[in-house]
Amino acid sequence: MTQKLETRTDLTYNLAAACTVFAQFVGGISTTSKLVALHDSDADGVTAGVVWQQAFQRAGFVAPTRVIPDRERNAWTSGNRDRVKAENPERLFVLDLGSQTEPVLPGVFTCFIDHHHPEGVPPGDTLISAYTWDPVPNTSLLAWELCQTIADISDLDWIAAIGIVSDLGDRAPFELLSTAKRKYTAKYLKEATVLINAIRRASHYNPEAAAQALLTHSNPKELVNSTSDAVQQLRSARAEVKGAMEAGRKAAPVFAGDVALIQVNSPCQIHPLLAQSWRTRLPKHIVIVANSGYLPGRVNFSARSTSADVLEFLRAQQISEGEGSYGHGHDQASGGSLPQERWQELLLKIGFPREAIAS
Repeated sequence: MTQKLETRTDLTYNLAAACTVFAQFVGGISTTSKLVALHDSDADGVTAGVVWQQAFQRAGFVAPTRVIPDRERNAWTSGNRDRVKAENPERLFVLDLGSQTEPVLPGVFTCFIDHHHPEGVPPGDTLISAYTWDPVPNTSLLAWELCQTIADISDLDWIAAIGIVSDLGDRAPFELLSTAKRKYTAKYLKEATVLINAIRRASHYNPEAAAQALLTHSNPKELVNSTSDAVQQLRSARAEVKGAMEAGRKAAPVFAGDVALIQVNSPCQIHPLLAQSWRTRLPKHIVIVANSGYLPGRVNFSARSTSADVLEFLRAQQISEGEGSYGHGHDQASGGSLPQERWQELLLKIGFPREAIAS
C-alpha cells in the first residue's frame, strides 16, 4: 500500500500526542508489509529494538526485522544504508540514532523514534521526538509506551528498564523503572545493563549477542545467571572492557582554556565511559576523550560537560569538508568520528597546540 504521510516535527509534544502520531504511521501499514527497524547498538538502542520487534510480532505483523549499525553507529553512512537496503523494507523505523533532513533510504517511508537533539526530518517521514519533554525519556521507554498501543508487552517492562538504567541511571523518575525495580530489583537490572552494554564496547563488536540475550530470557535475574552462549559472550566482553578501562584511566588530560583533552588508544569503546568519569572530576571543563584505536584511520571521541552545551560548542568549530562527522546527540553528551587529519584540524581550531596532539 502506498500512502502519502505528512511530515511531523512538532506534534509529539507529550506522550498522548506521540501515540497519536505513531497510530497514524502504523495504521497505514499492512500486516504483510516488510517492516525493518534500524536501531542503535547501545543498551538503550538494543532494548528499544527488541521491544519494537516483539510488539510488532505480537500485533500480527509478518517477520519484523531488526538491523544494527556498524561501529560508526550512523544511520546515514553508505555501509549502514546498505545493511538496511538488503532487508528490502517497505516501512522503516529508526530508533535511537537521531534524525536528519536527509532520508536514510529515499522512497521508503520512515518513522524516527528518538530523544536526541533533532536535526530535522525528511519530507514525508515521521519524527516522534521526546527531546522537549520534561523529564526526557530514553528511546526504549518511549518505544515501550508507543508499542503498548498495538500489543500487550507488559512482560517486556524489564527490557525497557535496562535501557532507562543505561541512559538515565537507576534513579530516573519514571514509573516503569520504579515498578521494575520492585519486581526485579535494582541489583539485577544494573547487572544486566552492564552486560548488555559490554558487547558493543568490546574489540569484537557483536551487539546482536545482546539482543539475543534479551530475547531468550524472561527477566534480568535469569539473564545475569545464565550460562547461554550469548550471555557468555557478554561476560567475556565485560572482562575485556574492564581491562581496557583500567589502562585508559592512566591517561592524563591536557588543557586548552576550559576544554580538557584525554587521548587513549584502545580497540574497545572506552572513550564515552572515560569522558563520563572525567566530567565529574573536571566539572568546570568540557571534557573530550579521543580514542585513536577504535576504528582504523579514525579518531573517535566523546565530549561531555556538566553545564556547557557541547553540541553548540562542537558545531561552532568549523573545519574543512571531508569524511566523518561530529556534533550530534545530546546537549551535554556528544562526540564524533574523524580521520586523523580532520581530527587534528579540529583540535587546532579548539586551541590545542600541535605538540599536544597525539598522532
